[in-house]
Amino acid sequence: MKKDFVPHLFIGIALVSFVAAMAIGCIAGIQYLYPSFLKDELAFYQIRPLHVTFALSWIVLSIFGGIYYYLPRICDTNLHSRGLSRVHVYLFIGTGLAIIVSLVLGIFGGREYMAFSPILSIPVLVGWGLFAFNYFRTLYKKLDRWPVFLWMWATGIVFFLFTFTEAHLWLIPYFRNNLVRDLTVQWKSYGAMVGSLNMLIYGTALYLMYSITKDEKMAYGSKAFALYFLGFANLLFGWGHHTYIIPASPWIRTVAYAISMTELLILGNIMWHWRKKVSSSLKYAELLPARFLFSADLWVFLNLAVALFISVPALNVLTHGTRITVAHAMGTTIGINSTILLASVFYVLSQKYSGVLERHRLMINRGFYLFHISLFAFLTFLVLSGMERGEWLNQESSITFRALQLSIRPYLTGFLISGVGLATGALMFVIPALKCLHCFFTGRKEVESDLSESDQLYCGSI
Repeated sequence: MKKDFVPHLFIGIALVSFVAAMAIGCIAGIQYLYPSFLKDELAFYQIRPLHVTFALSWIVLSIFGGIYYYLPRICDTNLHSRGLSRVHVYLFIGTGLAIIVSLVLGIFGGREYMAFSPILSIPVLVGWGLFAFNYFRTLYKKLDRWPVFLWMWATGIVFFLFTFTEAHLWLIPYFRNNLVRDLTVQWKSYGAMVGSLNMLIYGTALYLMYSITKDEKMAYGSKAFALYFLGFANLLFGWGHHTYIIPASPWIRTVAYAISMTELLILGNIMWHWRKKVSSSLKYAELLPARFLFSADLWVFLNLAVALFISVPALNVLTHGTRITVAHAMGTTIGINSTILLASVFYVLSQKYSGVLERHRLMINRGFYLFHISLFAFLTFLVLSGMERGEWLNQESSITFRALQLSIRPYLTGFLISGVGLATGALMFVIPALKCLHCFFTGRKEVESDLSESDQLYCGSI
């Protein structure tokens, strides 16, 4: 079996999950405008958890693929156990299929974001345990001077195991039978779980920035470690601003917001200065992974602006529970996290199959711009519809809910059209990535010497 079989397989199923999340999201958008669409075959109450499951799978699986690929190269040694990594990937494929089938059949577990049966959480936890064991046993051979991304990955792995377990405390009657206690633990665990994933994603971003430019500041600089400690604080306390319906002191939410906003600000500052350095050198500026990191930097600042806007108490009254909050979440998931992970995917694939990517350069470029333009429109329509709904919720009005829905229908139509554009743009650069993976699994070799120097730079073969 090939040396990098597991990382490439994880990346492959991650990309399939990414496309599936986009496609199912488009179906959900159609159903929101036309409720009878596929109502008997796949109702909205099934579509939503399927969309969330595929979106989360894309994030988690691409993280696994990247770290499994990078870790042996960072440590200059083999992965501790390739056998355990194969068990991990096959376990997750089987569990993922079981979750999809159960949701399609209407078998739910009762939670908002982990809607599947809690029985299926057991193999998920086992898989993460195997990943953690492999990670730390591999690092055991490299105990001297860890770069910041190794610390971030280690922290993210440990705390995901903890928070994922914590998210299942509702199975114990002590928590399940008390509404306040149940909601508190649910939102605390979900918020901290997102913080754990952010640790893994931001660590990947820092590794990519270091790997592309060999800038020591990305690995050992004070700002990089400031991001680590702020991310750790956000993991521990940042969940507080999600608990509006829980009776708690207002200062808890204020502190949580301050921590999460500072984390984004530091990340944006690091990426901005790295971008300035990269942009000054054509050698790096044309790299495909760098272009995705550039766009992630832009979305950090745009998302930070939205986050600051909705954190103002007087405005939060109008925005909380509306599509403005959804826009903030989607802007983070797609604009920041997904673009960082796409940079990681293309960095891995371009090391061996830059020729495949180069042959699809025009399609990738068009898809790149269509994806980002559509995302901006997508989020704009969400904000506009959210503003109108927030005003309706917080003012005395004789307008009925039906009349409100009709008034915001143009925004929802624009939301659907931009969502289709988003999915189309993604497909335009995912297809070449899947062709690279096809070459890998079929044993086809790419002849790098046929590429010009500029072509190699575009793809990442430096």
